[in-house]
Amino acid sequence: MAVRQLPPSLINRIAAGEVIERPASAVKELVENAIDAGASRIDIVSSGGGLTLLRVIDDGGGMDGADLALAVERHATSKLAGDDLFAIDTLGFRGEALPSIGSVARLTIQSRARGGGEGAEIRIEGGEKTALRPAALNAGTSVEVRDLFYATPARLKFMKSERAEQAAISVVVKRLAMAHPGIAFSLTSGERTSLRLPAVMAGDGQGVLARLARIMGDDFLGDALRVTAAHGQLKVEGFAGLPTLNRANQMMQFLFVNGRPVRDKLLAGAVRAAYGDLVPRGRHPMLALFLSVPAREVDVNVHPAKAEVRFRDPGAVRGLLVGALREALESAGHKAASALAAHAFAHTDRPSGGGWAQRSRATPGFAEAAQAPFGEVNMVSGDTRAGVEDPASDLVASPLGAARAQLHDTYIVSQTQDSIIIVDQHAAHERLVYEKMKAALANGGVARQMLLIPEVVELDETAADLVAARAGELEPLGVVLERFGPGAVAVREMPALLGDTDIAGLVRDLADELSEMGEGTVLRERLDHVCATMACYGSVRAGRRLRPEEMNALLREMEATPHSGQCNHGRPSYVELKLADIEKLFGRR
Repeated sequence: MAVRQLPPSLINRIAAGEVIERPASAVKELVENAIDAGASRIDIVSSGGGLTLLRVIDDGGGMDGADLALAVERHATSKLAGDDLFAIDTLGFRGEALPSIGSVARLTIQSRARGGGEGAEIRIEGGEKTALRPAALNAGTSVEVRDLFYATPARLKFMKSERAEQAAISVVVKRLAMAHPGIAFSLTSGERTSLRLPAVMAGDGQGVLARLARIMGDDFLGDALRVTAAHGQLKVEGFAGLPTLNRANQMMQFLFVNGRPVRDKLLAGAVRAAYGDLVPRGRHPMLALFLSVPAREVDVNVHPAKAEVRFRDPGAVRGLLVGALREALESAGHKAASALAAHAFAHTDRPSGGGWAQRSRATPGFAEAAQAPFGEVNMVSGDTRAGVEDPASDLVASPLGAARAQLHDTYIVSQTQDSIIIVDQHAAHERLVYEKMKAALANGGVARQMLLIPEVVELDETAADLVAARAGELEPLGVVLERFGPGAVAVREMPALLGDTDIAGLVRDLADELSEMGEGTVLRERLDHVCATMACYGSVRAGRRLRPEEMNALLREMEATPHSGQCNHGRPSYVELKLADIEKLFGRR
């Protein structure tokens, strides 16, 4: 077959397959054009999941008739002053979106230049362009797309349900609205306006956070940490959720580079590294981070959809992001997500109708107990260890309060000035031991304690070989052991931090940990996992009764230790119940 030049209409349809994958893709291109035009307000309307109608109206700079006629031609753009594709400071620059949309839909564009004369209108249907004609409108641009993909009906078979397509449009608009808080946005589907965001003044950090919370949920508003850092010309700003505020997927992780929403493996990996063991396995933190990079240091010309970027110095970008996040998380100290309390209250069962009288009839001995002297009500329960005296005022004023009781030999109940706190003693102490071990490692190694009698631990032959082979790497962690006959190792020293612990259980778990790593993995690359395993054995167990002074000491140590709001596995170590919420639960408010 002879080589032939493809006609422009076919070229545009091929481009449409790359750039306009679905209605949400068209919305993204049109909204980005509006942002590049300097709009202060952008209104988006859709119908039929965007397949029947899409309309994007902005109050940006607009175009005169000559520019409008040229804008619908392939690779015509106002956004590249020269030919340098490595100095791009706009969201769009390819000049493909409008001709691509016009090749597969019925496209109408009206525009009027700011400070110019009358407006103009142009229409394209299936790639066929009409002549310009006058249009009456304010300064800015209105783009209307009807019957998307009518010219390529095969593409319609690949569309999802109307609801799914509308949801995809909503995601695109929300991402762009997050990246550009200085612009007011609205999104209307049919007769319903699902999103309305007023503009935020420059420098209004709380206003930005409030806009993020409108999109990410109210939980984020109360549990977000400010993130800010710079290195040379690289800068990152934004907000990151506490580790205990997490989700089952990465849908609530928003990353932006120079105002462009991206899904980048390097940035996602930096987030995982920064949170590390603070988030449970399989869970993902919530955050919105805005990275500013010199235009020549990032390549956005990687893919037609412009969702991927490539950095000139990826190591510097990753280091900045990891450092900024870790600093923010360190600053949170012992704080845990306030959303935990809301979740607890949401799952609290209230008594059904009938109240006191109904329960007194239904519960044996209830009426008799109700008539008992009030003094008996104040008696300390058998599980209480903190006594009944009023706690010292300085303890109550502490962030985690004064210990008042231990329930089920597992949970410490403390009292602050305006809340009740319930602490999981094992989870809390596990984190404290873990952080001490990491600090000791950073200072040269974990202090060891020699066993009076070496403990022989029976293992299968493979596990014994593996542990013995890694003995030199385990020694800085405070574990000194050696091979002891077939299928066994002798443990001679243990970390002093762990105290009296289950040595055999710990060694077996370490063998499993080493087995998962494989022989090629350097142990220091996985120290966090190994330390977490060891800390679990050195922590106060559930079921151990604590004295009042021990409980208060644990609370004070939690307050002084970063990340103590969650255990080594990312689960919360305490829940704070505000007195105001408890009063609402009992109808006192």
